[in-house]
Amino acid sequence: MMCALGMFVFSLSTAAYQELQRQTDWRHASNNRVGAAPARQFVGRGDDSITLPGIIFPELAGSALSLDALRLMANTGKAWPMVEGSGRIYGLWVIESLSETKTIFFSNGTPRRIEFTLSLKRTDDDRIDLLGAATNIGVNILRGLL
Repeated sequence: MMCALGMFVFSLSTAAYQELQRQTDWRHASNNRVGAAPARQFVGRGDDSITLPGIIFPELAGSALSLDALRLMANTGKAWPMVEGSGRIYGLWVIESLSETKTIFFSNGTPRRIEFTLSLKRTDDDRIDLLGAATNIGVNILRGLL
C-alpha cells in the first residue's frame, strides 16, 4: 500500500501514483505605508494541496475502474482521511479534480496506457479528531447507507 484516501488504497493493483506533490501556502496581509515599504502581517495558513500524477497499464498494473471509484468518492463532496503506507496521517482531503489521458489503444478502443492526475485540497485545519467521523462516512457510502 502506497497510500489510502478514505477507503481507496493506492497500490500497483489499483492506481499507483508516480509522485506526490504537496503545496502549502501561508497568508500575509499587506498594508501600504507612506515613505516606507508595505507592512506585512501573518494572518494564518492558506491552502494545502496535493497532486498525485500516475500511470495505469491495465494489462500489467492498475485498473481503469480505480478512476471510476475515485470519481464516485468525489461526487459525494465529502472529505476523506489520507494516510500514507508508512502510517503518516495527512488529515482530511477533498477531491478537487481528476484528469485522465488514455493512449495506445487496442483495436476495440480499450486503452493500454492511462495517465491520471488527482488534485486534493485539505479541509481539516490539523484536527485529527475528525478522522474517525470521516472513516465512518466512507464505510457507510460503500455499504450504500448514504
